[in-house]
Amino acid sequence: MKALSKSRFKQGLECPNKLYFSNSPNVYHNVKNEDPFLQALASGGFQIEEYARLQYPGGILVDAPYEGNYYQDLADQTTELLKQEKIIIYEAAFYVKDLFIRTDVLVKKGKKIELIEVKAKSIDPNNDHNFIGKKGGLVGAWKPYLFDLAFQSYVAQLCLPTYEINPYLCLVNKTKAATVEGLNQQFRVKQNSDKRTGVDVLVDDVRQLGDNLLHLEDLTEVVDKIHKNYFKYYDNLNFNEAIKLLRKIRIKDYYPNWPTQFGACKKCEFKKGESEKGQLKQSGFEYCLKTQHQWTDLDFAKPNIFNVWDLKDPKIMEQGLLFKSQLTPEHIKYKETAGKLHRTERQWLQIEKERDGDFTEFIDKAGLRAEMDTWLFPLHFIDFETSTVPLPFHLGRKPYEQIAFQFSHHIYYEDGRIEHANEYINTNPGEFPNFKFIEHLKKALSNDDGTIFRYSTHENTILNSIRDQLKSSQYQKKESLIAFIESICHSKSEHPDPWLQPKRDMVDLCDMVKKYYYNPHTKGSNSIKKVLPAVLKSSTIVKEKYGQPIGEIAVSSQNFDTTHIWLKKEDAEIISPYKMLPEVFEGISSDEIEANVSDIENVEDGGAALTAYGKIQYTDMSDKERKEIADALKRYCELDTLAMVMIYEHLKSII
Repeated sequence: MKALSKSRFKQGLECPNKLYFSNSPNVYHNVKNEDPFLQALASGGFQIEEYARLQYPGGILVDAPYEGNYYQDLADQTTELLKQEKIIIYEAAFYVKDLFIRTDVLVKKGKKIELIEVKAKSIDPNNDHNFIGKKGGLVGAWKPYLFDLAFQSYVAQLCLPTYEINPYLCLVNKTKAATVEGLNQQFRVKQNSDKRTGVDVLVDDVRQLGDNLLHLEDLTEVVDKIHKNYFKYYDNLNFNEAIKLLRKIRIKDYYPNWPTQFGACKKCEFKKGESEKGQLKQSGFEYCLKTQHQWTDLDFAKPNIFNVWDLKDPKIMEQGLLFKSQLTPEHIKYKETAGKLHRTERQWLQIEKERDGDFTEFIDKAGLRAEMDTWLFPLHFIDFETSTVPLPFHLGRKPYEQIAFQFSHHIYYEDGRIEHANEYINTNPGEFPNFKFIEHLKKALSNDDGTIFRYSTHENTILNSIRDQLKSSQYQKKESLIAFIESICHSKSEHPDPWLQPKRDMVDLCDMVKKYYYNPHTKGSNSIKKVLPAVLKSSTIVKEKYGQPIGEIAVSSQNFDTTHIWLKKEDAEIISPYKMLPEVFEGISSDEIEANVSDIENVEDGGAALTAYGKIQYTDMSDKERKEIADALKRYCELDTLAMVMIYEHLKSII
């Protein structure tokens, strides 16, 4: 039983070859975790789907066991329901010519049908160019959603040729605020829920949810232009061609030999891996390169272009340059800058070192020393854990508004002592944590003028957001807290209410790494979870120090006892200390959760913490379970700031 469904259509638009590989899930491995529970935890999409249904009460759900004539059974149910003059249907199904769709919400009134696709993506309805850019083309970020909607409308119209079908996107209105407390907690994500979405809804009347936070966008005109091929997905593939091609791939199961493209190949999810039973599956990525570029097994061992840091030029691959050994400085438009590594210098370092099998580190000692000379002891290392969800946890908060509920703080003293000095976590359900968070952070960092370090831009972004929240609040201590924020961070470039850059502006340790340091073991990544293991491979000093029990070194901890050893070996290799942390959720590793947060708006990292915060907001959770999750998060966050200390110690030891 095969059909081109809307999810397969969307996948095929990304790259038609992917559709071929997805036809054989037992043969080709897909590295994207398709656990619906993790997807629900990560995106909030299933919560929004259930929330949207409540805005259309009285609907009938179309459902059937996944067996036998599944597609036709669902379509027959829908046909029967559509005989009514007026009806609302959830998951209405249409099946025709090997095409199959299920619509999130369908509203029928006589001969008119509203076909509504629900997405957890946010929108500002006041923006006139959400979908059509100023130059008249489709906005790239919305293309997959618009073509998905066009596909649904096309199939529904084939089944109902005498009906007027108007397609809509139901999106999260980011300009509206929750008018009830605990909105998010009314939609419980549960691994063992009997709902298809994995979400148990605790209310049955939409009036209990306050104002509607969704926006309905009529996209009839846009979809009509897609159907008429006015808007194309690719220059060489319009809508009707896509339907024909992807249906053929899905039904006839053939490899379309769609030309490889740098961006799609770089992000291809069909890489080698193991099934749940431990059976090694094949790589679709390798299949394409073997078929289209005549690669041999030996070629896959050669350094290729797909992991070059920040490489975006598709013309390199179009010229047939697939290996680092083929590249010259001219190919990446090599450029030098005084005092720091230019982006292309860093790229060329990676290319040269991988090409030559050189695993020695590069460090610009003079440049880094000049930076370090400006740093004041004691040094402070901070890391935030935050959450951003489409359905707000708190009254008065908007969709995807930042929630800061945890931080960790290490101090590095001039004499080499290291103290896990402070930590804060708010696990009180229903309490908006941001202002208390800032109060605790202010108390932790206001005892001296020592330099403060963050890793990447996340902490600066969060402090900008909390400043805005304080400005619009009536919080009693808001003026002193705003002044504190302005003293340690800078305003983002697009901020409508900027302030002068402070003398004590946080130093981005990730930026220091980018400017002055390159370790080939990172394979071009600057993520702390890649840089730390690379440092551990290269630094004898760090390995020796942290290979001892905590009680024997000048490092204090609030969450690990004195016998704990941060760095352990397995087969002569250092195990990343992150791998030794206990699971935040039973049976679900932090790595698995991290892999499922890539599509969340405004989230850079900390997926385990984000999902855990959503869970501890459940008011009926036992104190024991809440404490267990909080303790796991404390260990996770402490390691983030200790990892920064380790990286700093390594850089310091080199210069």
